[in-house]
Amino acid sequence: MGGVSTADRAERVPKQDRSRATRQRLLEAAVSCLAEHGWAGSTVSVVAERAGVSRGAAQHHFPTREDLFTAAVEYVAEERSTALRALFPDGAAGDRHAVVAALVDLYTGPLFRAALHLWVAASNEEQLRPRVTELESRVGRETHRIAVDLLAVDESAPGVRETVQGLLDMARGLGLANLLTDDAARRERVVAQWAGLLEETLG
Repeated sequence: MGGVSTADRAERVPKQDRSRATRQRLLEAAVSCLAEHGWAGSTVSVVAERAGVSRGAAQHHFPTREDLFTAAVEYVAEERSTALRALFPDGAAGDRHAVVAALVDLYTGPLFRAALHLWVAASNEEQLRPRVTELESRVGRETHRIAVDLLAVDESAPGVRETVQGLLDMARGLGLANLLTDDAARRERVVAQWAGLLEETLG
């Protein structure tokens, strides 16, 4: 009976690892390109070169440009979500200021800049729009869920869901303000104010 030899299995595992590593490099390079050069300046070729792989290898993993960039924003969003939860392994109900600051930080880095370029492109490109709309909805739900968990609030209470959503909308607004100028000082004051409001509103 023909089976898979040990040598074949040993060969396959590194190949799978290499494939996974290549995919990860492409996703990270795609977000960096999008953040730095926008949609117009971010092609599969540019990303492949930055990731140190051939264009053919990039297209093997992501057949279209839309596949690559939506997957990239989703991948980095998931990484950020995991990192955010890891900041508060035991929950953070006692330090709402730290939670608000961490949530606001989600909207001030390269991921937010990349996502913003993707949203703007999607508003003009029919084939990209449904994918980005669905992606944004998924990422938004996950961010909301994390905020509820970290703030340790009960969404069944009147007004709580809207308060959390308002916090995230405010955080996004601060991220937009930060795109053109360093808005750190004002951001810190707003974070402190919101943390106080949450304590009053949510108890």
